Amino acid sequence: MVTWKHMLLLLLLLVFVSVCNSQNRSEDRQPAVAGQFYPGRPDELKRMLDQLFSKAVARKGLPNVVAIIVPHAGYVYSGEVAASGFNQIDPDKRYDNIFVLGASHHVGFEGASVYCSGNFITPLGTVEVNRELGEELIKKNTMFTWRTDAHAYEHSVEVEIPFLQHQLKKHFRIVPIVLGANRPETCRKIGEALRPFLNEKNLFVISTDFSHYPKYDDAVTVDKATAAAIVSNSPDNLMKTIRRYEESGMPNLATCLCGVSGVLTLLYMTSPSAHVIYHPIQYKNSGDVPVGDKEHVVGYYAIAVTKQAKPGKVSFELNSKEKTALLAIARRTVEGYIHTRSVPEVDPATLSDALKTPCGAFVTLNKRGMLRGCIGRFDAIVPLYKVVQEMAVASATQDYRFRPVEEGEVKDLEIEISVLTPMRKISSINEFQLGKHGIYIRKGSRSGTFLPQVAQETGWTKEEFLGHCAQDKAGIGWEGWKDAELYVYEALVFGEK
Repeated sequence: MVTWKHMLLLLLLLVFVSVCNSQNRSEDRQPAVAGQFYPGRPDELKRMLDQLFSKAVARKGLPNVVAIIVPHAGYVYSGEVAASGFNQIDPDKRYDNIFVLGASHHVGFEGASVYCSGNFITPLGTVEVNRELGEELIKKNTMFTWRTDAHAYEHSVEVEIPFLQHQLKKHFRIVPIVLGANRPETCRKIGEALRPFLNEKNLFVISTDFSHYPKYDDAVTVDKATAAAIVSNSPDNLMKTIRRYEESGMPNLATCLCGVSGVLTLLYMTSPSAHVIYHPIQYKNSGDVPVGDKEHVVGYYAIAVTKQAKPGKVSFELNSKEKTALLAIARRTVEGYIHTRSVPEVDPATLSDALKTPCGAFVTLNKRGMLRGCIGRFDAIVPLYKVVQEMAVASATQDYRFRPVEEGEVKDLEIEISVLTPMRKISSINEFQLGKHGIYIRKGSRSGTFLPQVAQETGWTKEEFLGHCAQDKAGIGWEGWKDAELYVYEALVFGEK
């Protein structure tokens, strides 16, 4: 006979089992846009990814990639550009976490929603979610929440996962984050919370398309300007650029950057550091594919972000033989280009590892003791010998202060090369040592630099050095350096003389 006591015990047991099951239950996130944005069958998806990566921009060997900005449209439209971005990741590297930040297209909210219920499922298999880290972010930061509705049908995070599965050979965990925030202040707070994770152990994937629906040529214009603002590593520059174009009356321009919250968050993470460099990889828009039209397009950009592991220090030295070889390359390049308008080929197999190391450099041309041209680059994207070739040609033909070098002048040129260390931001000119440091001044969209040896050549005081750089190079006035961003760097300088 079943009594009310038996019924009560049975009810309590059912409740206990139910509670235990709910606490242990894992709800994996199933694909929401498979078969729409990308193939839903594993074999078809793998075949498409193989094709996209075969067309993608080759891996540039960028050192220490900590973030990539990639599009999130249907693979038929943006897949090649996305593959070019993911192709910059070292396939053999093991990451502690991969943070995937996507914009919310379905739910409006202020903040960031971290998926914490289970793993992510794609047609290529299961990707582990670091739920513990997600829960920690929510617990420690009021900007982070867990909203199932923000993730349920969102494609901006989902479409990036198969690219990771295809590219990475080692096991990885993701932290999927959907951003509902568009206010810069909210993005700043989210960026500050995530900044401690911006290091060589982790990777950030920022999911965004660029302009929406202008004509082809207009899209190219606005997308290039938006990318330039991003590459400047300035949240203010990005917001000013977006406002300028969205208020310009450009026909059919609905937005410059649909994932602005993710990009802004990344910029708030990186902008305090002078040792973060943004590298544009590839640009296309939907008008570039056969199924697209050129009257209403969407823009796509792949951008990689690197961070110097040991800022402020030269990662290598050059011996006398390597310096001589580099000067000879510069000499042959200038002579060859001025005489034939072509850059001589250099066989990398004949060069040392140091000459093939990516780093920044300037090439200076002097004629009878007078400057004849000087151009350089700070970013460490291509091998040193190639940078020297590019800058040798630029110094001879593109320095706006001088007419291009003529054939009869080449024999009278003296070549000097400055190999640069990474830049370091300073808060006071007391940190700047005249003669030892070069200076880089940035204020808004304007910037200028003087190499360390300029101080020795001119005999200027520190204030004169800064004033001339601000006025003559950056174009911000004699005292413009006083409220500008200041960076210092050192240079390994050697020449023919």
